[in-house]
Amino acid sequence: MTTNAKSAIPNHVAMIMDGNGRWAKQRKLTRIKGHTEGAKAVRSVVRTCRNDGVKFLTLYAFSVANWSRPRPEVRALMTLLADFASKEKVELREKGIRLSVVGEIDELPTFARRAIESAIEYTAGGEEMTLSLALSYGGRRDIVHAAKAIAAQARAGLLLPEDIDESFLRAQLSTRALPDVDLLIRTSGESRMSDFLLYEAAYAELLFLPIMWPEMNEDVLRQAFEWFANRERRFGLTTQQLRSSSLPLDANGQPLSAGAMGENLSRSFDPEDSRDEITPQPSDTRCSEAVPEGTV
Repeated sequence: MTTNAKSAIPNHVAMIMDGNGRWAKQRKLTRIKGHTEGAKAVRSVVRTCRNDGVKFLTLYAFSVANWSRPRPEVRALMTLLADFASKEKVELREKGIRLSVVGEIDELPTFARRAIESAIEYTAGGEEMTLSLALSYGGRRDIVHAAKAIAAQARAGLLLPEDIDESFLRAQLSTRALPDVDLLIRTSGESRMSDFLLYEAAYAELLFLPIMWPEMNEDVLRQAFEWFANRERRFGLTTQQLRSSSLPLDANGQPLSAGAMGENLSRSFDPEDSRDEITPQPSDTRCSEAVPEGTV
């Protein structure tokens, strides 16, 4: 991949790996066989993201709602997770990929939790990419847990209302070590978020693919990156603003989140500078409604 192509690669890619069961049903196979084939797609995606320069990859491996599935299927999924962690950790470390988990790893069966924790420790030194598995994860629940943590600090007298801002809330989430999502991909043709990274994907580009997850491969992923490169990400600004200046960056050199960007702009805005533009003249008989130049 060329240098110019690499510059358009999303920093944080998140994926909802949907369609394993339907892929298997179409072929008169068991759902478990579909999940086994889906694991092969995971390996392809991880390698492609690492090779193309993605820094953060987050996979929706097992949601809170998935605990309601048939027990044999849940057991099979936990076994696949444990096998992935045990078998892939050597390659992950060789490729400089650090494994992490968002969600509630303590809710997993002991054998799966131990295998994943071992892989996390084994790959801790990886600096090329962070692979995060969302396990027993729910976006709403994560936000509720964050709210409870904030309430407990306030009740203990350790926190004032004015101390709470976007950054403080983000620090209470299980995803606190991850940047905002740039590109969120869902397979299977479904067009919904399913409680995945609701807060973190506020300004993500959303791509819903008609293929099933086992059909995801290097070529499809690179087509998704090309699609992303052609998107105009405005973060609430207008096209003209984007073209006249670069987006502000945070301490890590990444674009500020939309909320932080808005706070910066609001602090620097002086109403006196635009009073002549927004105050109707005496001759005006009515006020016209301002129409924004761009959409969010």
